[in-house]
Amino acid sequence: MNSRRSFLKASMLGAGVCAFGPSFDALGAGAGGNSFPKRFVFMRVGNGVWPEKLSLPTFSDDLKEKDANKQALEVDLGKHELPDYLTCLNDHKEHMAILQGMSSRMSPNGHHSYQGVMGLFKTNEGAVSTLKRASIDYELAKLFPSPLGHVELSFASERKGIVDGWSVPAPYQKNFCYADPITAYNNLFQCVLDPESLKLDIEMFDHIRKTEIREVASVRGADKLAQENHVRTLDSIRKRNDELLKMSGKIASLMPDREMVYANGHDGAFSVDRQRAMAEILASILVTGLTNVVTYTIDNLDFHQTGLPGLEQSRIHNHTIGHGESVQGVDAGEIRKRVRVHHFNLMKTIVDRLKAHPEGSGTMFDNTMVMYFPEGGEKHHGNGIESPWVVMAGKNCNLDIVGRYVRFPALGTEGHQTLGNWYTSLLNAHGNPIKHYGDLDPTMTRMKLPQEGAIKRFLRA
Repeated sequence: MNSRRSFLKASMLGAGVCAFGPSFDALGAGAGGNSFPKRFVFMRVGNGVWPEKLSLPTFSDDLKEKDANKQALEVDLGKHELPDYLTCLNDHKEHMAILQGMSSRMSPNGHHSYQGVMGLFKTNEGAVSTLKRASIDYELAKLFPSPLGHVELSFASERKGIVDGWSVPAPYQKNFCYADPITAYNNLFQCVLDPESLKLDIEMFDHIRKTEIREVASVRGADKLAQENHVRTLDSIRKRNDELLKMSGKIASLMPDREMVYANGHDGAFSVDRQRAMAEILASILVTGLTNVVTYTIDNLDFHQTGLPGLEQSRIHNHTIGHGESVQGVDAGEIRKRVRVHHFNLMKTIVDRLKAHPEGSGTMFDNTMVMYFPEGGEKHHGNGIESPWVVMAGKNCNLDIVGRYVRFPALGTEGHQTLGNWYTSLLNAHGNPIKHYGDLDPTMTRMKLPQEGAIKRFLRA
């Protein structure tokens, strides 16, 4: 499915593209802060994130004990130093939240979560029949429509081109994603790089639409509804392409440099450079207004790390690191640290770019949340007892979280919170009043502990 035309046909016949709505503002040209869309970046990683590595090094002995014993804890980040993993973000600490103790046992854990960690359901290795609901990123994309609706970028499993993704647009439907920077660059910025091709796509849609309309008149029941949905999707995609062509002049001034993408994004480049190129593309599609929601799978257990500081020429399999094997005399724990430091520098790249771009009386970062989390929980063979999250959020964030280190009490105790509570908080704070997002945690259900709803202390009055 690597060709543009194949991708277009697939997207046309899927559940459809997020339709344009009143919050769509091509390049953020609103009158005030409230007129701008909110933006969300999900940065997903494999191999687990060890909770203790995000603990604050300046904790008192009492706080260290509470943190280690998984007791409820909340402290001001401004009064503490950040752990080694996060020091590259020191200048942005006022916008940071470290969330510890949330469980993710309603999704698969272990080596891979597939689509489950974003949709909070069990999935049989990504089988379509087990994709129970639209994933959290797609639900947010519905609330803040944009020309591309939602964009997924991924380095999982050493793939390239346009491939199956890990997000879910609708029940029983797989997403697509861009699996290498050059493919992402050429497709996402097509309206600038190849506008004539986009015009040909519009002509193709118009031709198919005429055929679909004729078929609508000849069918009934479910088939008729399906055909009508196809026509609506065609209309939506055509409208999107028209808007993209109108935006192309402004997009051209904000897109990444082609030489940078091609120099760092090709198959032979170090993985760290390809990941940086993808982060630059990610920032650009937000700044240009092409999308408001991006999911970026930085790596997974099938990924090989290359270009790490001090190990530049080593090809290091993530799974090997997870099992504690050293490379060239460097132990696995140190390699994990270098990987995570690199990841948080990618987060810094995104935050810096958004802070540098004006929006209203502030910057684009003011209206953005960038979230980093493990797909499989707290370790290599994660069991979902904990899913540590690092969140960077601008001053207009609808959740009251920034500047804090928060640990929720352990799974199976009063006050524990799951990813379902966290995702419900994200949705409730941004206009979706859903009672609870995702499946319930089996341990909490068995113990008859409350677990539905948002995290109330995070919701602004």
